[in-house]
Amino acid sequence: SMDGAPPPASPAGLSAFVAVSQLLGLTLLATTGAWLGRYRGGVAWHSPLQFNAHPLCMVLGMVFLQGDALLVYRVFRHEAKRSTKALHALLHGLALVIALVGIIAVFESHRAKGIPDMYSLHSWCGMAAFVLYLLQWLLGCGFFLFPGASFSLRGRYKPQHIFFGVAIFILSIASCLLGITEMLLFKISDSYSHFVPEGVLANTLGVMLVAFGLVVGYVVTREEWKRPPLAEELALSMDFKTLTEGESPGGGS
Repeated sequence: SMDGAPPPASPAGLSAFVAVSQLLGLTLLATTGAWLGRYRGGVAWHSPLQFNAHPLCMVLGMVFLQGDALLVYRVFRHEAKRSTKALHALLHGLALVIALVGIIAVFESHRAKGIPDMYSLHSWCGMAAFVLYLLQWLLGCGFFLFPGASFSLRGRYKPQHIFFGVAIFILSIASCLLGITEMLLFKISDSYSHFVPEGVLANTLGVMLVAFGLVVGYVVTREEWKRPPLAEELALSMDFKTLTEGESPGGGS
Protein backbone atom coordinates (compact mmCIF):
# COMPACT_ATOMS: atom_id res chain seq x y z
CA SER A 1 0.00 0.00 0.00
CA MET A 2 1.10 3.64 -0.57
CA ASP A 3 2.76 5.45 2.32
CA GLY A 4 0.15 7.36 4.31
CA ALA A 5 -2.68 5.14 3.09
CA PRO A 6 -5.00 3.84 5.82
CA PRO A 7 -4.28 0.24 6.91
CA PRO A 8 -6.55 -2.42 5.44
CA ALA A 9 -9.67 -3.20 7.43
CA SER A 10 -9.73 -6.27 9.64
CA PRO A 11 -11.29 -9.38 8.05
CA ALA A 12 -15.06 -9.65 8.38
CA GLY A 13 -16.09 -11.11 11.72
CA LEU A 14 -12.69 -10.89 13.43
CA SER A 15 -13.49 -7.78 15.47
CA ALA A 16 -16.81 -9.26 16.61
CA PHE A 17 -15.19 -12.49 17.80
CA VAL A 18 -12.42 -10.59 19.60
CA ALA A 19 -15.05 -8.37 21.29
CA VAL A 20 -17.01 -11.46 22.41
CA SER A 21 -13.81 -13.00 23.79
CA GLN A 22 -13.10 -9.88 25.87
CA LEU A 23 -16.67 -9.69 27.14
CA LEU A 24 -16.47 -13.36 28.16
CA GLY A 25 -13.05 -12.87 29.74
CA LEU A 26 -14.14 -9.91 31.88
CA THR A 27 -17.33 -11.75 32.87
CA LEU A 28 -15.15 -14.72 33.89
CA LEU A 29 -13.14 -12.52 36.24
CA ALA A 30 -16.27 -10.88 37.66
CA THR A 31 -17.93 -14.27 38.21
CA THR A 32 -14.83 -15.68 39.92
CA GLY A 33 -14.71 -12.62 42.19
CA ALA A 34 -18.44 -12.89 42.91
CA TRP A 35 -18.13 -16.59 43.82
CA LEU A 36 -15.18 -16.02 46.16
CA GLY A 37 -16.67 -12.85 47.65
CA ARG A 38 -20.25 -14.02 48.09
CA TYR A 39 -19.72 -17.65 49.14
CA ARG A 40 -16.07 -18.10 50.18
CA GLY A 41 -15.48 -15.00 52.32
CA GLY A 42 -13.30 -13.04 49.89
CA VAL A 43 -9.52 -12.99 49.44
CA ALA A 44 -6.85 -12.07 51.99
CA TRP A 45 -3.14 -12.94 52.16
CA HIS A 46 -1.69 -14.55 55.33
CA SER A 47 -5.12 -15.52 56.61
CA PRO A 48 -7.47 -18.51 56.34
CA LEU A 49 -8.71 -16.83 53.12
CA GLN A 50 -5.29 -17.03 51.43
CA PHE A 51 -6.36 -20.08 49.43
CA ASN A 52 -8.96 -17.98 47.60
CA ALA A 53 -6.16 -16.05 45.88
CA HIS A 54 -5.42 -19.30 44.01
CA PRO A 55 -8.55 -19.58 41.83
CA LEU A 56 -8.60 -15.82 41.23
CA CYS A 57 -4.95 -15.71 40.08
CA MET A 58 -5.26 -18.83 37.93
CA VAL A 59 -8.35 -17.57 36.08
CA LEU A 60 -6.75 -14.14 35.60
CA GLY A 61 -3.29 -15.39 34.59
CA MET A 62 -3.58 -18.86 33.06
CA VAL A 63 -6.88 -18.20 31.25
CA PHE A 64 -7.70 -14.53 30.62
CA LEU A 65 -4.20 -13.09 30.11
CA GLN A 66 -2.92 -16.21 28.36
CA GLY A 67 -5.90 -16.07 26.00
CA ASP A 68 -5.33 -12.36 25.30
CA ALA A 69 -1.64 -13.01 24.63
CA LEU A 70 -2.66 -15.60 22.01
CA LEU A 71 -4.93 -13.01 20.34
CA VAL A 72 -2.22 -10.33 20.03
CA TYR A 73 -1.18 -11.35 16.51
CA ARG A 74 -4.80 -11.27 15.32
CA VAL A 75 -5.69 -7.92 16.92
CA PHE A 76 -2.51 -5.94 16.12
CA ARG A 77 -2.39 -6.84 12.45
CA HIS A 78 -0.70 -3.73 11.05
CA GLU A 79 1.72 -2.75 13.82
CA ALA A 80 5.44 -3.47 13.64
CA LYS A 81 6.19 -7.17 14.16
CA ARG A 82 8.75 -6.51 16.90
CA SER A 83 6.24 -4.44 18.94
CA THR A 84 3.62 -7.17 18.53
CA LYS A 85 6.13 -9.83 19.61
CA ALA A 86 7.10 -7.78 22.66
CA LEU A 87 3.45 -7.36 23.70
CA HIS A 88 2.81 -11.10 23.16
CA ALA A 89 5.79 -11.97 25.40
CA LEU A 90 4.89 -9.31 27.99
CA LEU A 91 1.31 -10.55 28.42
CA HIS A 92 2.51 -14.16 28.75
CA GLY A 93 5.15 -13.05 31.26
CA LEU A 94 2.57 -11.15 33.32
CA ALA A 95 0.28 -14.21 33.24
CA LEU A 96 3.16 -16.37 34.55
CA VAL A 97 3.88 -13.99 37.45
CA ILE A 98 0.19 -13.87 38.47
CA ALA A 99 -0.08 -17.67 38.18
CA LEU A 100 3.02 -18.05 40.37
CA VAL A 101 1.34 -15.92 43.04
CA GLY A 102 -1.66 -18.27 42.81
CA ILE A 103 0.56 -21.34 43.21
CA ILE A 104 2.35 -19.83 46.22
CA ALA A 105 -1.06 -19.06 47.76
CA VAL A 106 -2.25 -22.67 47.56
CA PHE A 107 1.00 -24.15 48.90
CA GLU A 108 1.15 -21.69 51.82
CA SER A 109 -2.54 -22.24 52.58
CA HIS A 110 -2.10 -26.03 52.56
CA ARG A 111 0.93 -25.80 54.83
CA ALA A 112 -0.93 -23.58 57.32
CA LYS A 113 -3.89 -25.99 57.43
CA GLY A 114 -1.90 -29.23 57.30
CA ILE A 115 -3.37 -30.28 53.94
CA PRO A 116 -1.18 -32.50 51.69
CA ASP A 117 0.02 -31.12 48.33
CA MET A 118 0.00 -32.45 44.78
CA TYR A 119 -2.15 -35.55 45.23
CA SER A 120 -5.14 -34.64 43.05
CA LEU A 121 -5.62 -34.80 39.27
CA HIS A 122 -6.29 -31.04 39.35
CA SER A 123 -2.90 -30.34 40.95
CA TRP A 124 -1.06 -32.63 38.49
CA CYS A 125 -2.69 -31.06 35.41
CA GLY A 126 -2.37 -27.54 36.83
CA MET A 127 1.33 -27.89 37.66
CA ALA A 128 2.00 -29.48 34.27
CA ALA A 129 0.27 -26.52 32.58
CA PHE A 130 2.34 -24.01 34.56
CA VAL A 131 5.70 -25.74 33.99
CA LEU A 132 4.99 -26.19 30.25
CA TYR A 133 3.85 -22.57 30.05
CA LEU A 134 7.09 -21.36 31.65
CA LEU A 135 9.19 -23.49 29.28
CA GLN A 136 7.14 -22.30 26.29
CA TRP A 137 7.71 -18.67 27.31
CA LEU A 138 11.47 -19.12 27.80
CA LEU A 139 11.86 -20.93 24.47
CA GLY A 140 9.68 -18.38 22.68
CA CYS A 141 11.77 -15.49 24.01
CA GLY A 142 14.97 -17.33 23.09
CA PHE A 143 13.92 -18.12 19.53
CA PHE A 144 11.84 -15.11 18.52
CA LEU A 145 12.46 -12.11 20.76
CA PHE A 146 16.24 -12.11 21.21
CA PRO A 147 18.61 -12.07 18.22
CA GLY A 148 20.72 -15.13 17.55
CA ALA A 149 18.43 -17.90 16.33
CA SER A 150 18.86 -18.55 12.61
CA PHE A 151 16.00 -18.11 10.16
CA SER A 152 15.73 -21.85 9.48
CA LEU A 153 15.84 -22.70 13.21
CA ARG A 154 13.01 -20.24 13.89
CA GLY A 155 11.09 -21.68 10.95
CA ARG A 156 11.43 -25.22 12.28
CA TYR A 157 10.47 -24.28 15.83
CA LYS A 158 7.51 -22.01 14.96
CA PRO A 159 4.96 -24.83 14.30
CA GLN A 160 5.86 -26.42 17.67
CA HIS A 161 5.52 -23.03 19.39
CA ILE A 162 2.06 -22.50 17.90
CA PHE A 163 0.87 -26.03 18.70
CA PHE A 164 2.06 -25.95 22.31
CA GLY A 165 0.65 -22.45 22.76
CA VAL A 166 -2.86 -23.71 21.97
CA ALA A 167 -2.33 -27.03 23.82
CA ILE A 168 -1.19 -25.33 27.05
CA PHE A 169 -4.15 -22.94 26.87
CA ILE A 170 -6.52 -25.94 26.60
CA LEU A 171 -4.74 -27.71 29.47
CA SER A 172 -5.02 -24.55 31.60
CA ILE A 173 -8.79 -24.37 31.10
CA ALA A 174 -9.16 -28.11 31.78
CA SER A 175 -7.19 -27.66 35.02
CA CYS A 176 -9.52 -24.82 36.05
CA LEU A 177 -12.56 -27.02 35.42
CA LEU A 178 -11.04 -29.78 37.57
CA GLY A 179 -10.27 -27.21 40.26
CA ILE A 180 -13.82 -25.83 40.31
CA THR A 181 -15.26 -29.34 40.66
CA GLU A 182 -12.77 -30.25 43.38
CA MET A 183 -13.52 -27.07 45.34
CA LEU A 184 -17.28 -27.63 45.15
CA LEU A 185 -16.96 -31.24 46.29
CA PHE A 186 -14.79 -30.14 49.23
CA LYS A 187 -16.94 -27.18 50.28
CA ILE A 188 -20.56 -28.07 49.48
CA SER A 189 -20.58 -31.82 48.81
CA ASP A 190 -23.75 -32.31 50.89
CA SER A 191 -25.81 -29.68 49.05
CA TYR A 192 -24.19 -29.56 45.58
CA SER A 193 -26.70 -32.04 44.14
CA HIS A 194 -29.60 -29.80 45.21
CA PHE A 195 -28.75 -27.04 42.72
CA VAL A 196 -27.76 -24.58 45.46
CA PRO A 197 -26.84 -21.07 44.20
CA GLU A 198 -23.10 -21.51 44.82
CA GLY A 199 -23.01 -24.70 42.78
CA VAL A 200 -24.98 -23.14 39.93
CA LEU A 201 -22.72 -20.06 39.91
CA ALA A 202 -19.54 -22.16 39.89
CA ASN A 203 -20.91 -24.42 37.14
CA THR A 204 -21.76 -21.30 35.12
CA LEU A 205 -18.18 -20.11 35.59
CA GLY A 206 -17.00 -23.46 34.17
CA VAL A 207 -19.23 -23.11 31.12
CA MET A 208 -17.92 -19.59 30.52
CA LEU A 209 -14.33 -20.86 30.77
CA VAL A 210 -15.11 -23.37 28.01
CA ALA A 211 -16.82 -20.65 25.92
CA PHE A 212 -13.84 -18.30 26.30
CA GLY A 213 -11.49 -21.10 25.26
CA LEU A 214 -13.60 -21.95 22.21
CA VAL A 215 -13.83 -18.34 21.02
CA VAL A 216 -10.09 -17.70 21.48
CA GLY A 217 -9.27 -21.05 19.86
CA TYR A 218 -11.49 -20.27 16.88
CA VAL A 219 -9.88 -16.85 16.32
CA VAL A 220 -6.34 -18.21 16.67
CA THR A 221 -6.78 -21.21 14.37
CA ARG A 222 -8.82 -19.60 11.56
CA GLU A 223 -6.39 -19.47 8.65
CA GLU A 224 -7.71 -16.34 6.91
CA TRP A 225 -7.49 -14.33 10.15
CA LYS A 226 -3.73 -14.82 10.50
CA ARG A 227 -1.65 -11.66 10.64
CA PRO A 228 -0.39 -10.81 7.14
CA PRO A 229 3.35 -9.98 6.97
CA LEU A 230 4.01 -6.32 6.22
CA ALA A 231 6.03 -5.54 3.06
CA GLU A 232 9.06 -4.39 5.06
CA GLU A 233 8.93 -7.60 7.13
CA LEU A 234 9.07 -9.73 3.99
CA ALA A 235 12.09 -7.77 2.77
CA LEU A 236 13.80 -7.97 6.17
CA SER A 237 13.16 -11.71 6.51
CA MET A 238 14.70 -12.29 3.08
CA ASP A 239 17.77 -10.22 4.02
CA PHE A 240 18.01 -12.06 7.34
CA LYS A 241 17.74 -15.42 5.60
CA THR A 242 20.46 -14.43 3.13
CA LEU A 243 22.79 -13.38 5.94
CA THR A 244 22.21 -16.39 8.19
CA GLU A 245 21.74 -19.17 5.65
CA GLY A 246 23.84 -17.97 2.74
CA GLU A 247 20.88 -18.34 0.38
CA SER A 248 19.99 -15.98 -2.41
CA PRO A 249 16.92 -13.84 -1.69
CA GLY A 250 15.30 -15.28 -4.80
CA GLY A 251 15.59 -18.86 -3.52
CA GLY A 252 12.62 -20.90 -2.33
CA SER A 253 11.57 -20.63 1.30
